[in-house]
Amino acid sequence: MKGGEVNSMSDVELVEKLGEARVEFFNLRLRHATGELENTAGLRQAKRDVARLLTVARARNIDIEREQRSN
Repeated sequence: MKGGEVNSMSDVELVEKLGEARVEFFNLRLRHATGELENTAGLRQAKRDVARLLTVARARNIDIEREQRSN
């Protein structure tokens, strides 16, 4: 996911994508811990995606926890 893509998302899309990215990162970490993950490059990319989404959300002053609870 590119920075331009994240910046062009609406606030609602950003919150939804962040939830999806967190779930994906968790699943990759779980597969890595159990030895099922062969290509670990996805871990790095997923971590960066979560960080990029959080950075944009914080810059827009979006309360992520409150938004995710309301959805």
